[in-house]
Amino acid sequence: MRRLRLFLLPVLLVFVADGRAQDASKVIDQYVKAAGGSKVLSRIQNLTLDGTVQGEGDQQAGTYTFITKLPNRYYTEWRSGGKTLIEAYNGKSAWRESGAGDLATLLGPEAAQIEAASQYFNARFLALSKKKIAATVKGPATVGGRATLQLELTFPTGVVWEVYFDQQSHLIDAEKATIAGVPREIYYDDYRVVDGVKVPHKLEIHRGTETFTVKVTRAMVNGTVGERVFDFPIKAQVKLPDLKQLFQEIDANQKQIDKIKENYAGTQKEEETEYDKNGKVTKKEVHEYTFFYLNGDEISTLVKKDGKPLSAEEQNKENEKTKKRIEEAQKEEKKKEEKEAKAKEQGKEPKDSDEPGIEMFLRVSQFVNPRRERFRGQDTLVFDFEPNPEYKPKNLPEKIVKELAGVIWVDEKAKDVVRLEAYFVGDVHLAGGLLANVQKGTGFVFEQAYINNEVWLPTYVEAHIGARVLLVKGFRVSVIQQYSDYKRFNEIGKPKDAAEAPAKP
Repeated sequence: MRRLRLFLLPVLLVFVADGRAQDASKVIDQYVKAAGGSKVLSRIQNLTLDGTVQGEGDQQAGTYTFITKLPNRYYTEWRSGGKTLIEAYNGKSAWRESGAGDLATLLGPEAAQIEAASQYFNARFLALSKKKIAATVKGPATVGGRATLQLELTFPTGVVWEVYFDQQSHLIDAEKATIAGVPREIYYDDYRVVDGVKVPHKLEIHRGTETFTVKVTRAMVNGTVGERVFDFPIKAQVKLPDLKQLFQEIDANQKQIDKIKENYAGTQKEEETEYDKNGKVTKKEVHEYTFFYLNGDEISTLVKKDGKPLSAEEQNKENEKTKKRIEEAQKEEKKKEEKEAKAKEQGKEPKDSDEPGIEMFLRVSQFVNPRRERFRGQDTLVFDFEPNPEYKPKNLPEKIVKELAGVIWVDEKAKDVVRLEAYFVGDVHLAGGLLANVQKGTGFVFEQAYINNEVWLPTYVEAHIGARVLLVKGFRVSVIQQYSDYKRFNEIGKPKDAAEAPAKP
């Protein structure tokens, strides 16, 4: 009997897991129906809540504003106790104005949390799977003395939201999440129908150790909401310089930067995680490399897998691969030099048509919200970019760039890009979709640090990719690369050719 129970246990666990997945759909369907129905909810383009907010001990109530707009705009403003707090996502970058009036672009987990908030409040539990948001029922829970069902949402970036649905009304009783780095609990009450949608008119918000009570005095569905609502305040913006000239200077400075980079070597740690359609991890690998730069390219050598050093035989094979890459890079550089010399003789400027140059970005994208901020202790120019709606792409590279939006940080003095966040605003079909489809929302982050007060070098790369290959296989993968232990070659010795390439710098 005991052996039978042990045999049945894994089967029962699978059954319970599948049941919970099915229960999630049921819970969501009940909520959608209770909130107004899928047809009504799908018609919501934007939602505005205005009201009063009062903190514990405040003698006078302040003002509260909450605005969402499809596809992913989000704005919340609190004015209470003489302080102002604004958090927003404009579809390209997340930003915050603190109680002291300081404005800043949010980075890393804080930015991902604000972006998740924009997705959550605009999705309204419709077509979550298409948005790559996984839902799992965690079980019954009691909220404010009421019986609820707890649902856990996991976003593509790994952000988690907990949502509690009343078992009687099927409406949302509470939400728990970390937003902009601060734990948040929101409790909803006093639902009223506004244009066919049930909207809460009383909120109790726990933000960190503070508690606020919000009374909604005006709720508006599909009113007039302009894009400027979600942009950085005008007072924080500056006049953009001549971007064509700036980017040309960055391009022209790249050769000098590449030469400086060749003085450095370091360590790179790469973590790759694959997920199934429900957000469950199916595979995870961690690789560690040593690397140096040659002709602007990163030459890396694998030295560890999942924290364990390679065997002597494996390391020798990796060293041979590195030598071959060095030889190939040297051949490519020689061809490039010959091509440039020939073009110079003919009085022409060589250009690699396979690479999207700055002219392409200036044609295909438009740049907004310029501001100046400190980044890693350096003064930078920051601006958002988005597709130019008036431009029609003429080829595949332009089509790819046309689908990108994000935010970019530039060190004007060093003439280099120090941070870049970008994501695809739409699906990109390669070979008409026959080869692959890169899915909307696929995005990446690239970040550098100013090393030895002479050059910006990579420190962090993060990518979240959703794609379908050959019309059959779909996959989701996250890749995080961390660069560290930078050292100059005058400290460790520099390989001059392929025969001298070391396994470790």
